[in-house]
Amino acid sequence: MVRNLLVVEDSKPIASVIKQIGEALNFNVVLAKTLSEVEAILNTDQEFFAATVDYALPDAPDGEAIELVLANQIPSLVLTGKMDDKTRERILSLPVIDYIPKENSQAFLYLKRILHWQTTNSSIGVLVVDDSLSARKHVTELLKRRNFKTYGATNGVEALEVLAANPHIKMVITDLEMPEMDGIVLTNEIRKKYNRDQLSIIGISGATSGIHSARFIKNGADDFLRKPFCPEEFYCRITQNIESLSHIEQIKHAANTDYLTELPNRRAFFQQAQQFVAKCLKSDVPYCAAMIDLDHFKAINDNYGHEAGDHILKVVSLYMRKYLGNSVLGRLGGEEFAVVLAGVNEDQMYSKLDDFRRELSIQQIPYEDNAISISVSIGVAMNVKSGVAEQLNLADSALYNAKENGRNQVVIHGDDND
Repeated sequence: MVRNLLVVEDSKPIASVIKQIGEALNFNVVLAKTLSEVEAILNTDQEFFAATVDYALPDAPDGEAIELVLANQIPSLVLTGKMDDKTRERILSLPVIDYIPKENSQAFLYLKRILHWQTTNSSIGVLVVDDSLSARKHVTELLKRRNFKTYGATNGVEALEVLAANPHIKMVITDLEMPEMDGIVLTNEIRKKYNRDQLSIIGISGATSGIHSARFIKNGADDFLRKPFCPEEFYCRITQNIESLSHIEQIKHAANTDYLTELPNRRAFFQQAQQFVAKCLKSDVPYCAAMIDLDHFKAINDNYGHEAGDHILKVVSLYMRKYLGNSVLGRLGGEEFAVVLAGVNEDQMYSKLDDFRRELSIQQIPYEDNAISISVSIGVAMNVKSGVAEQLNLADSALYNAKENGRNQVVIHGDDND
């Protein structure tokens, strides 16, 4: 989906920088340097995801372009070289996403951050907890300008119910003083179920005592705002907390994912496989563990180069997702993969693995000017009531026999061929 970004800026160098930022974020950038050009663009049938608007233009020196763009229901970021309090207050009185002073290069880095989050915030739920309807509406309106999906609750008890029903909620903004369950108790209850790397909590209070911020933090909150708060500070704190969650998620992803194939790595595979097997045993569902190894992989690297070998590993991972996608998949290292899958019976599980093997064996994988033939050998351990490591050891023994018996086949541990 192509998103249009309207850039209203009379400075050619600054417009060029913003255009580069927008295009780096996959926006289709439309430029205007005067109010009359903005009017002409808005009279077309183009729809805009967002706009960056210079406060002062040659034919609109006092923010007229901002009001015009907002009147057309386009979420807007204001860039301004004016730093006086009157201008700032006027901008903040408008329903803008934010305003950014043109002070230095940091302004453009901040702009890039905000535009990025505008495109991704719609997948993030934020729960606003306050018994005051007006206060709840105010915070919700600020969040909607940033494209968050918002939820509301009037007290802590209701908030816990909303949170349990909506797992994509990543932030809770809670007032202190509420009936039934106040913000401190709510924070404590949330932290019993959700770690800091899963959900962020921001406490809010209009009380003058400084002790409440410390109480919130000590009970598990990540941040605190005092009412009445400035929208600028609100947005800065919201962005910082969402970015912290995102960074943690990226670190966890890198720690648990094979960099080449994007499959779970050895550690993540074993963790997921243990949970999967436990569920199968509890539900009395047939399952198996399989080791998968590419045949003659060294020859592929020797004949076509290591980049070709990497390409083949990626292709194999794609076929694994296609044919074994409802299972626990992993790359254990080198050309060795593993899978734990469930099925109706042993014959069905064998068929899934053999279909995957057969489909790979008839492919000619294109790489540069070459067409590379590949095959895999698979060893399987069926319904072994032991730990995942022991199951994979048995599967590895069957894999060894598959290699010895001519490769490109599936061997089940305990069968006559094993």
